Amino acid sequence: MRYKRIILKLSGEALAAKDGILDQKKLATVAKTVRAMHDAGAEIGIVVGAGNIWRGRFAVQIGIEQSTGDYMGMLGTIVNALAIQSAIQQTGLECKVMSSINVNQVCEPYIRLKAIHHLDKGEVVIFAGGTGNPYFTTDTTATLRALEVGAQAIFMAKNKIDGVFDKDPRKNPDAKLIPVLSFREVIERKLEVMDLTAVAMLEGKGIVIHVFNMEREESYLDVLNGKQIGTIIQ
Repeated sequence: MRYKRIILKLSGEALAAKDGILDQKKLATVAKTVRAMHDAGAEIGIVVGAGNIWRGRFAVQIGIEQSTGDYMGMLGTIVNALAIQSAIQQTGLECKVMSSINVNQVCEPYIRLKAIHHLDKGEVVIFAGGTGNPYFTTDTTATLRALEVGAQAIFMAKNKIDGVFDKDPRKNPDAKLIPVLSFREVIERKLEVMDLTAVAMLEGKGIVIHVFNMEREESYLDVLNGKQIGTIIQ
């Protein structure tokens, strides 16, 4: 197994139902793949967005101050984290939700050493509440948590996108997949794989990003075992 400890980054949109906030089958698929990676020996942290519930950019459009809008998004990540926790627990795994925003009735506060303790015990940890600060994305949260808990890789599981392309594949049928990139190339080319602030933080830190299509369930184990799937940023 190539990686012992990973951070799985999920978008909120990847969990959305066609006519609702959350889709039961998508949650079950995430739980199933997490269980498979855990059974293979991986220690797994998860960071989830809230795009299925709320996006910060909507705030300005309806007259809400940006900081308030960002906090609303952080609360949305807690909703998604609790849904994923429930699905993972149904597979028989221990799973903790830790939040950067104190919501003690439903989840633990994020404490780095306690998170590491949970991971060392083989428990899945879902990091909710973003960074706890406005103006930062959940991509930045994934980067911070990967650095803090000593993860070797971040898995960017994309919804219906196979990796990083030279242009938007949804608009350009001739778009070409880029199998390998450096952090510097992502920044210089302004490729929209993740928040560029988050990418810059990883340069020189020894953490690898894998970008792949989450709909292909076997991709998770393939990447975990070192196969070239989607795009690798290193």
